[in-house]
Amino acid sequence: MPEPRILRIYLDPVSLRMAREGSFGFVKRVRAAFGARGFEVSFTEDTDAERLLSEARPGYSLFLMKDPFHPRALSMRRAYYYPFWRIEASAKRWEFRVAQKHFNPDETDTDIATEWFNRWRRFLFRKKPLNAERSGLIYVPLQGRLLDHRSFQSMSPVEMIGEVQARAGGRRILLGLHPGESHAPDEIAAVERIAADDPRVTLQKGGMEEALRICDLVVTQNSTAALSGFFFRKPAMLFGETDFHHQMPRVSALGVDEAWRMAEEITPAYARYLYWFIQLNAIKADTEMAESQIVETCRSHGWEV
Repeated sequence: MPEPRILRIYLDPVSLRMAREGSFGFVKRVRAAFGARGFEVSFTEDTDAERLLSEARPGYSLFLMKDPFHPRALSMRRAYYYPFWRIEASAKRWEFRVAQKHFNPDETDTDIATEWFNRWRRFLFRKKPLNAERSGLIYVPLQGRLLDHRSFQSMSPVEMIGEVQARAGGRRILLGLHPGESHAPDEIAAVERIAADDPRVTLQKGGMEEALRICDLVVTQNSTAALSGFFFRKPAMLFGETDFHHQMPRVSALGVDEAWRMAEEITPAYARYLYWFIQLNAIKADTEMAESQIVETCRSHGWEV
């Protein structure tokens, strides 16, 4: 029996208000795409209770960055830079479809990619990438739970810092605390102790763009700063799993020493990779093709649209 033509989109309070006002561009596209195919589309405040109830409700459910835990649910997530989005059957970035794909730089047109790269780095970061330099600095953007070794990580963030210290030589190390994270006192104490004990180490909150402008290398678990660093032509290595790993050596696959060597010695295909990863493997919400891409993506996940 066909599934009822109903789509419920579950959103946090701010996103819900924007969707109802019509100012959430991607959700507006989703609503138009499904509405044109006879679906009743509604917005629901995203709470644990509402999401649990979604499994028993008829039709389909679309969550914002939450686990699509039943067969008629999918998760949408911004593909790092507006207006690019993805719709996935998992909320874990390392399980996204693009994460499973193989990137071959030779299959991407260099001229098209370079033009796209130059346009987007100006749009996102203004003139800073044009003034990029390497000043003997290793940038370590940190995220949350600095003392925990989570399942997608090769080690805890604090242990990762230790590995950087062991290999940095005379270079400076900048530990960047994410401005959107609230760290526990013991986490802050741990990184402050590292900075106090090592004259090479500086701790700061925010300042990502300037750090990317002057650094030699980005070392992180899976911070988006590593991807943004490609716009500054800065290499990166990963201690965690993510969807943008294709041109960044991963400790989980190579070990620390080999991942470090590759990050130091091999130049990524910066422009071609960003063009492939973002432009060719995401839905750009402000294009005429967006609605058909949304529908085709949902169909590819088994939805009867």
